Amino acid sequence: MRVCLVYDCLYPYTVGGAERWYRNLAERLVADGHQVTYLTRRQWEGEADVPGVHVVAVTPRMELYAHGRRRLLPPLAFGLGVWRHLRRHGRSYDVVHTASFPYFPLLAAGATRRRGGFRIVVDWHELWTRQYWRRYAGSLAGELGWRVQRACLGVPQRAFCFSRLHEQRLRAAGLTGPLTRLEGQYAGPPPPERPSAPVPLAVFAGRHLPEKRVPALVAALARIPDLQGEIFGDGPDRPNVLRAITAAGLEGRVRAPGFVERRVLEDTLATAECFVLPSEREGYGLVVVESAAQGVPVVVVAGPENAATELVEDGVNGAVSPSAEPAVLAAAIERARTGLRDSTLAWFRRNAERLSLESSLQRVLETYDAG
Repeated sequence: MRVCLVYDCLYPYTVGGAERWYRNLAERLVADGHQVTYLTRRQWEGEADVPGVHVVAVTPRMELYAHGRRRLLPPLAFGLGVWRHLRRHGRSYDVVHTASFPYFPLLAAGATRRRGGFRIVVDWHELWTRQYWRRYAGSLAGELGWRVQRACLGVPQRAFCFSRLHEQRLRAAGLTGPLTRLEGQYAGPPPPERPSAPVPLAVFAGRHLPEKRVPALVAALARIPDLQGEIFGDGPDRPNVLRAITAAGLEGRVRAPGFVERRVLEDTLATAECFVLPSEREGYGLVVVESAAQGVPVVVVAGPENAATELVEDGVNGAVSPSAEPAVLAAAIERARTGLRDSTLAWFRRNAERLSLESSLQRVLETYDAG
């Protein structure tokens, strides 16, 4: 089968859950003998190294964020680049599999679908409400973003989502075509027999974006004097994270080394008392599963946009904080760091099959075959 994957980021040149999903999907398709083209923007020097995958940069290197928010020009340019490519090469593909966001590539696929004769498969990692769009981008830009999102729902497609939250929203919004919820993205090693002995450490890893609310973790750690912190990652909100560490006088107790090698992160996480994800918005929460696979409880924050809470059973594999307020988040961290390592590992074992990447990839391949 000839498959075209479309996403404006490519792992490991850009790091995130969606990036890893598409990289894993590309590698699995190639391993099964399919022809795979990956349309993205340039994020590397020289040639992109994805064995067996034809990587095509349809736009040059462009910064995605300004002042912590997605810029408009890069997704517009990427959508135009995808439209040009599919208009010229669309007949070379049986399936075009794209992320719903940024929306313009999906609209480009919809506009060239009849000419190319390909089927469209869409991953809806999130579906934002009109209210959230307005809060994120302002009244005018938010209304425009919401209307573009609505237009994407009308493109003939087979759709995937990754949480009950967004499954319900998509069905309520009147998505056309079949919708399948995929629950598994874990591709790591099998769990250990027993969790590692913990040290008094809380870990965060991910992009430093305003919606991740990383400074909230710093403020919570200031209230737990016997707990150290490792804050991995980078992004536009990183200066605020560093200022929060300095303002709280935590330079000797909380480190923010930026992005590190995967092995360093895994080794650090394995011995942490908990992982803290203070985000207000998550479409899935792969890190919850990855932490649980090592017996490390996770703290998440309840909220209407946070699907990661679906992966945490309070008092079993972590804690759900009612808010990101420092005292409230600190109390949730204290709950998670005591006595949950064995139950967290047991939770992962009970759910390992449905949470595995393999289970989701198999359903994707079945969708491709269904035509």
